[in-house]
Amino acid sequence: MTASAPWKKSSFSGGGEGNDCVQIADMCSHVAVRASKAPDRATLTFPAGSFTAFLEALKSPRPTRG
Repeated sequence: MTASAPWKKSSFSGGGEGNDCVQIADMCSHVAVRASKAPDRATLTFPAGSFTAFLEALKSPRPTRG
């Protein structure tokens, strides 16, 4: 899967050569995630809907704790 997947790197990739990030590939029914430092190693896959909900939760403001 890693060779043919349309991998996209984060626009925030850290300093240097920009290899301190994750890459994602939208595979229609699921989303694959891999480390850019080790692209030939294992990937994580998530159902597309679950991954979208995860990203939306990251964008949501966190409640303040008193």
